[in-house]
Amino acid sequence: MKKTNLLTELKTKPNIEKRIFAGIIDYLIISIFFFIFLFYFGEPDAEGELAVSGLPVLIPILFWGIMTIGLEIGLGATLGNSLVGLKAIPINGTNRKLTFGESLKRHLLDQIDMFFFGLVGIITIKNTEKNQRIGDLWAKTIVVTNKSLTELKTE
Repeated sequence: MKKTNLLTELKTKPNIEKRIFAGIIDYLIISIFFFIFLFYFGEPDAEGELAVSGLPVLIPILFWGIMTIGLEIGLGATLGNSLVGLKAIPINGTNRKLTFGESLKRHLLDQIDMFFFGLVGIITIKNTEKNQRIGDLWAKTIVVTNKSLTELKTE
């Protein structure tokens, strides 16, 4: 069986529109959960704003982890990426699900990549050789289309 370097055969593309749409889907779901959680479990503070304290503070963080890291390592992609046909894979081009560490690194930097309406991520994606955002650079991952992975398999 001949072993090939998938990265030389697999070309990355910026896919900016798809990546933005995927991020909007993922973080819209996370934000909706957060606001519903805050509405039902938050208590008015001294200024009358809803706040959650103590152990329940961990629930939205856990939900974020499940929606990003959990889905990526369990199903191979977040909900947003699945809907737009994208998948994050290791930089070596191996078509596999990310490890916990790879996915955690990617998503810990989401807020930096999404800073100023995603401008940081867009600039980074457009100016790196493999179209990576800051989280991808740290995690040593790339984002490809599912179609490019299936075309590679059939050739």
